[in-house]
This record gives sequence, structure tokens and C-alpha cells, in this order.
Amino acid sequence: MIHHSDSQIQDQIDVLNQDYTGTGLTFQLQNVTRTSNSGWFNNAAPDSSQQTAMKNALRVGNSSTLNLYSVGFTSGDGEGLLGYATFPSDYAANPEDDGVVILYSSLPGGSMTNFDLGRTATHEIGHWLGLYHTFQGGCNGRGDYVADTPAEASPADGCPTSRDTCRSPGLDRKSLPVPPASSWSLVAYPLSFLAVHNYMDYTHDSCMDGFTPGQITRFQSQIATYRGITV
Repeated sequence: MIHHSDSQIQDQIDVLNQDYTGTGLTFQLQNVTRTSNSGWFNNAAPDSSQQTAMKNALRVGNSSTLNLYSVGFTSGDGEGLLGYATFPSDYAANPEDDGVVILYSSLPGGSMTNFDLGRTATHEIGHWLGLYHTFQGGCNGRGDYVADTPAEASPADGCPTSRDTCRSPGLDRKSLPVPPASSWSLVAYPLSFLAVHNYMDYTHDSCMDGFTPGQITRFQSQIATYRGITV
């Protein structure tokens, strides 16, 4: 039987509040439900009957309530996943499905090598807020609907020191320091963000360290429109 300790759960909340500093959002733990159900734990996956049963039984709140589920992803369509999430625009049509599902061992101090600092939750909550991957659409697609994230042909892995997969402006990675979120400027810092360090790429937790101003603007708009959350 696998349960997270209260301190590990709080560590995850702390990581979220650190990672979302400067975005106008803060996260506060309201309740923890510990449930022993091997079917849900092992077989949860997008649109699966197991995850539907899990969410129908456990989900609480409304469009502005983040429900975060921790599972094992050991078998079925979800085998090997780190996590998945619903988008704000999905809520009206299927509110019971709303939420974020993550691998239990990705919480801070977990056992998932390279993904044990709590950034899986940061990434998946980014989707819940309305963000797409930085590599969405590749080089020629409409991308992630954010102007200041350089296009990427494919997800980045690890923490590459040199990567430029598309000819569009902005390297996937530049050898420049990343300023803290509080100092970002839409004027002075439009296209220099290191894509591989973005929370919405697929790099290791230790490599991720920020959202762009454009991403923040997008998710603020998305949650205001679909979740009734204004910041």
C-alpha cells in the first residue's frame, strides 16, 4: 500500500508555489483523501473506465478547484505515463473529468529518477491552466499559441546544452542565464527564453525553471474565461 506522507504532500504544494511565483497564482492544500484501490492505481489512463470511476468517486469542488490524483501508471493504456490533465475549455462539457493525474513517485523525494522534484505536477497543472507543450505543432504548426516560446520540432530530453531544432526565431537553448520570473519583461525579454528549461517541455525536473510572460498571459486568460479565476 502506497501513501504519501503529509510532509511530502506539503513539499509538492511548496514546489508549485515556488514554480508559479510571479504568475498571480498560489496553491493552498484544502484536503487529502487516501484511497486504497489497486484498479485505479494501476490502470488509470485518459478516458479509461478506471479513471472515470476514480474521479466520479473522489472529485470535489467546481471549475476553479484543482483536483490532483496520484497513481502508479503500471498497466493498461496509461502504463509508463508521468501524468496527464484536462484543459480549461474541457470543463463545461465534462466537469466530472476535470483534474490532473500524476505518477505517485514524481512527488518531491519520490523514486522516479530525474522526475522526482515535483515538476510533473507543475507541468500537468500548466495544461490544466490552458498551456500546451512548447513543441506543440513542431516547426510549422500553430504551436502552443504563445509568441515568446521558440518553436521546437520535438520534445527535449534530459537537459541538452545545445539544441536548435527549428529555423524560426529563438534557439531551443542558449548559453545565457535565466533571470527570475519576477524580473521578466515583455519588452526586454521577448524571444530569448530557453525552451528546454520551460516547464512545458519534457526535460528533467532539474532542468526546468520557468514559464514565459506569454505563457502566463495565456493561462491567465484561459482560466478567466473557462474557470472563473481572475488574477
